[in-house]
Amino acid sequence: MSNVVVIGAQWGDEGKGKIVDWLSEKADIVVRFQGGHNAGHTLVIDGREYKLALLPSGVVRPGKLSVIGNGVVVDPAHLVGEIERLRGQGVAVTPDNLKIAENAPLILALHRELDAHREDSAAAGLKIGTTKRGIGPAYEDKVGRRAIRLMDLAEPDTLDEKIARLLSHHDPLRRGLGLEPASAKAIREELLALAPQVLPYMAATFELLDRARRDGKRVLFEGAQGALLDVDHGTYPFVTSSNTVAGAAAVGSGLGPKSAGYVLGIAKAYTTRVGEGPFPTELHDELGREIGRRGREFGTNTGRPRRCGWFDAALVRQTVKTSGIDGIALTKLDILDGMAEIKVATRHLVGGREIGHLPASPTEQARIVPEYETMEGWSGSTKGARSWADLPAAAIKYVRRVEELIGAPVALLSTSPERDDTILVRDPFL
Repeated sequence: MSNVVVIGAQWGDEGKGKIVDWLSEKADIVVRFQGGHNAGHTLVIDGREYKLALLPSGVVRPGKLSVIGNGVVVDPAHLVGEIERLRGQGVAVTPDNLKIAENAPLILALHRELDAHREDSAAAGLKIGTTKRGIGPAYEDKVGRRAIRLMDLAEPDTLDEKIARLLSHHDPLRRGLGLEPASAKAIREELLALAPQVLPYMAATFELLDRARRDGKRVLFEGAQGALLDVDHGTYPFVTSSNTVAGAAAVGSGLGPKSAGYVLGIAKAYTTRVGEGPFPTELHDELGREIGRRGREFGTNTGRPRRCGWFDAALVRQTVKTSGIDGIALTKLDILDGMAEIKVATRHLVGGREIGHLPASPTEQARIVPEYETMEGWSGSTKGARSWADLPAAAIKYVRRVEELIGAPVALLSTSPERDDTILVRDPFL
């Protein structure tokens, strides 16, 4: 039996929530290993929508243990609100089915304020497109060794000195930005008010996961965002603040790299991006807007419209390499129904010459010109298809061509938001 790592193979928003929910039925444990509540998943189960941001997708499934790993930055106020919202939908979230790593860094109000100030005051062309939820500043404090972590809430007698260490960095920074100094008292009160609500979920999750692995339990590692937003391997600086590639599953959970097993990359049958940054295949015309309308391309948590374009095989080919992807779950094939022709970017040109990888230089990234292959579309519907026999011949041809171009097989094919509208080619757990 193999553990499975699920990551986005593009810029996020590929439909990971549905796929993770689909796989979670076979898993015993679902682990979030990076990111924060800047990443949203929408699950559709029996026609009912569940919107998640911080909680692992497995939390809506009875009998599954959900784990928020040490690689996640946790906003305790948001966590409490998300748990209460799910409870209002009839989902039981308790310390029995949710555990949070004791060493997970916390997002505070000062992180959210700093994030918003930076983004709002950035000059045109320098905006990153963050969600202003404090994720970046919280990761900065983690790396700077001044973060307040979940375990610190259990030691109120030492909290003042830890807050002082945090503010020794933030106070000069805030003065330089023209912001009022943060109140140590307000931070302490904020944390102590939330502590009784979040500490019951705290655990040494690496030990819990190691025991589960040794007992033969199936672990599903759930990534947030997409590999092209990785702080090392993405379109820097227009990236998130964490590592989103599959290798981060080991670091962000506390398990060794051999625990990962099968790596499943999620990719849409076209491409979308939220926020700023290069997007070689972006469609700026009515067709791009039509794809957005059909695909309901709006951020789960922010409501921001997503930029839409053709499938970029050159980019996904690179994420297959940087994450060691074993198979792809191709989603939203039905959004392409009825198009007379469909384009796929097969390679990238910069200055008229082919470049075999995404250049690290932002200047070079902005100069990419995609080379397209045009394929025949299909008039029939793929929506709700659950077997290859249900698909038009041209749709099957499109899927096969994508496999050839990215250098990875399609393991699952999703044809609607409903979890059962999925064609299984290869079970990642076997």
